[in-house]
Amino acid sequence: MRDLSLHILDLAENSVRAGAKLITIGVKADENKLITLTIADDGCGMSSELLERVMSPFGTTRTTRKVGLGIPLMAQNARLTGGDIAIRSKEGEGTVFTATLHGDSIDCLPLGDLAGTVTSLVAVHPDGPDFRLELSSPRGEMHFDSREVREALSGVPLNEPEVVAWMLESIREEMEPIFGGVIQ
Repeated sequence: MRDLSLHILDLAENSVRAGAKLITIGVKADENKLITLTIADDGCGMSSELLERVMSPFGTTRTTRKVGLGIPLMAQNARLTGGDIAIRSKEGEGTVFTATLHGDSIDCLPLGDLAGTVTSLVAVHPDGPDFRLELSSPRGEMHFDSREVREALSGVPLNEPEVVAWMLESIREEMEPIFGGVIQ
């Protein structure tokens, strides 16, 4: 994958398939350029057996193909920077995926179009699950929550072109002062 936003998209879609009602995507960059990505959901969770298998490219729950490369590739990309991943999951309670990456490593992937990724997730799944984006860096914090948008629009579908364009521009505008120049 070319950038971190594509990894986030893949991991969030895993949460959608797990039946999550709320998926929280967190990206934090600290003053030492340590980047922490978190994807937390309230989906079906994983058994300890499945949790062990997801690290293997040959461990997948999908029936359309026999390989699942998303988590192993994210782990490889994190480790190339000197970081790592951790997965906590409990059946019936959900999963929390965390990756740490050293942003000053030459091997660290760029963030990519995170605003486009989150907007696409909401637009493709307009009736749910809901998505929450939490961003922070030494420059500030921002939050986006599709539940708030849904409530404010009272009945207007979240995949209406005008709504999608507004979400995209709004997220990009709020991200720039937080990550502009901090995470490429």
